Amino acid sequence: MLTSVLQPTHLIIILAVALLLLGPKRLPEAGRALGQGLKEFKGSITGDHDEDLQGQTEAGPRSTPEA
Repeated sequence: MLTSVLQPTHLIIILAVALLLLGPKRLPEAGRALGQGLKEFKGSITGDHDEDLQGQTEAGPRSTPEA
C-alpha cells in the first residue's frame, strides 16, 4: 500500500504543487523547518534531545548574511 504512494511520478507531482504553493523563495525554508522538526522528533523519541541542546548552546546561533 505504501509503495504505491511513493512512486516517482507521485513525488514529482507533490514537489510541483509545493513549489506552486510556497514559491521558490520559501520552499528551501520550509524544507529546513521540516528537517529540523523531524530531527527534534527523532531526538525526543530516542532520548538524544538533551545532548542536541547542549551542542546548540556551545555553537551559538547561526546568522544568515543579508544579500
